Amino acid sequence: MSITRRTVARSARILGVATATAAIALGASGNALACNINEFSAEAKCDGDKGVITVTDVDPAGIPATVSVFLENNGADVKKIGEQVVKGTREGTTITFAEDWQPNAEYRIHVKAASYVDEDITPNLTTPSTACKTEDTPTPTPTPTPSDSASTPAEEPGTPTPSAPESPSPAGNVPSNAPSPAAGDSNLAETGANSNTPIIAGIAVALVALGGGAVFFGMRRRGASNGR
Repeated sequence: MSITRRTVARSARILGVATATAAIALGASGNALACNINEFSAEAKCDGDKGVITVTDVDPAGIPATVSVFLENNGADVKKIGEQVVKGTREGTTITFAEDWQPNAEYRIHVKAASYVDEDITPNLTTPSTACKTEDTPTPTPTPTPSDSASTPAEEPGTPTPSAPESPSPAGNVPSNAPSPAAGDSNLAETGANSNTPIIAGIAVALVALGGGAVFFGMRRRGASNGR
């Protein structure tokens, strides 16, 4: 059976179409395997008491991709946390962004690889409800009991201590308006004498002498009368 030129041309045409179809399919699958948004994942973690955001790329082709992280609020970017380039591996390559995130915060992670992907990881990343570092709970101030309120309050530093009242001075130390006795009269005051004592003593002696004389003369007159 001879092969005509027409049969050869038809076979060549069929083979060409099949080859082109296979090339297109391989190209599409190659693009799909080269870099895809599904190969990226993000997570909020703790590094000690600090928060971090990690992004992992499991692209086996190792296509360089730029990863950008944004803090979100009500669907809008509040600030850009950072931007890094990652080259994925089949086992996964992880990059870390230092971010002291707050509980239940929302972050948008955008991935861009030229001619392959330019979109966000969906859904947005939401951080855990517990922060990495818990705030120190202040110690409550104890409520004073009635017995504590009744007790004498302690003196505050710097409060002057009331001094004891001064005792009254002795009567002898109280100044008097009376004139002080002269130095020469001090002995007379102790014996009960004063400046009129000599005069009184003289009068007493005179009276005693007069009384004695009167008794003497009276006795003589009485003796003379008895002699008669």
